[in-house]
Amino acid sequence: MQFIDRVKISVKAGDGGNGKSAFRHEKYIPKGGPSGGDGGRGADIVFVVDKNLNTLLNFRYKRNFKGDKGGNGDVKNQYGRAAEPCIIKVPAGTIIKDASTGEVLADLTKIDQQAIIAKGGRGGRGNAKFKTSSRRAPTFAEFGEPGESKELLLELKLLADVGLVGYPSVGKSSLISVVSEARPEIADYHFTTLTPVLGVVKTDYEKSFVIADIPGLIEGAADGVGLGHDFLRHIERTKLILHIVDASGIEGRDPVDDFYKINVELKKYSDKLSDRTQILVANKIDLPSANENLPKLEQLAKKECLKFFKISAVTHSGVDELMNYVAMWLDEHAEEIIEPIEEVKTFNLNDEISADFVEIKRNDAGDFIVINKNIEKIVAMTNFDNDEGLRRFQYIWKMKNIDSLLKERGIKEGMTVHIGDMEFTWSE
Repeated sequence: MQFIDRVKISVKAGDGGNGKSAFRHEKYIPKGGPSGGDGGRGADIVFVVDKNLNTLLNFRYKRNFKGDKGGNGDVKNQYGRAAEPCIIKVPAGTIIKDASTGEVLADLTKIDQQAIIAKGGRGGRGNAKFKTSSRRAPTFAEFGEPGESKELLLELKLLADVGLVGYPSVGKSSLISVVSEARPEIADYHFTTLTPVLGVVKTDYEKSFVIADIPGLIEGAADGVGLGHDFLRHIERTKLILHIVDASGIEGRDPVDDFYKINVELKKYSDKLSDRTQILVANKIDLPSANENLPKLEQLAKKECLKFFKISAVTHSGVDELMNYVAMWLDEHAEEIIEPIEEVKTFNLNDEISADFVEIKRNDAGDFIVINKNIEKIVAMTNFDNDEGLRRFQYIWKMKNIDSLLKERGIKEGMTVHIGDMEFTWSE
């Protein structure tokens, strides 16, 4: 299966239903008064972790999601029906970011975990809601509030118990193919594994765990060299790291130097990642040249206080002992929780601009743009074809002192003003 670990999508929550303008017309009730009901709430965009998914592949074919609109209000104060949430299923380990700011909106790590990412618009109020002692028979009602729209970046970080690190061609793919049912491509050239591969390992002690074969790391990876961050992102959540080195040195590199270079990259990327427990694994011990390097690697393991295993993925020598030890280690450390690397900021559904602050900008055409979240909502929800609705908007406009703000910026008769999706011609 193709592995997709980063994708950009667009979401649009459902608009609220329109409020109803109506009056009671019943026998024996000559002055029944306004009876228009409110519209229903639009659909929220909700992300849910699905245990049956392990990639973001589905988003390659569908990248736009739109929630349903809420039902419209009706006569006799009947409320419109609220729309059902728009559910978007993702695999565990998915991080949802605002594509424009990079802000982390949700970090979904548990099965069935949910996050509301875009709120549906509230329903517009029916004319019954605008009845007051001085306005006994209002004829206007509100349109539904627009649902939130967002451009999102989805990133998947593998939720594996064990991650394999090491230079390309040290035998990581061969090892995972031996210990699990995973079948990564294996060849004698660098970066055979271009995408992460997950395998489930079952040991003699009836234990099982998930191991991740991830693209090979090279010097400079923390700065984005080679596969860089694409690799490092996937080992952040692992509990244990198997650091694989080529004991044979057949590539012409020193396995001890390789060990230190890889750890430099881990530390540069994340201090937490560099502190993760490691096991040093010397692979390719079946090759004669390994005899020269094994004593140096054993000394390295003692110096760094690491557990040391000698294996051959080709002949399977030492592999069972390694996997059994890993299973026991994971069992002993099962209660340890790896904190998410990403800092999840508080997700505020309200705009950063305060309700009282009104900002005036100019666009390239010289038009004026009024920026205020509440006013933009009011514009979207106002029926300008209704005289009472128009007068209500003009009153709010006056209370916000927008005319004075526009005059300060030099507006002249006949110039254009934009608020949200609406366009007005300014006049004294």
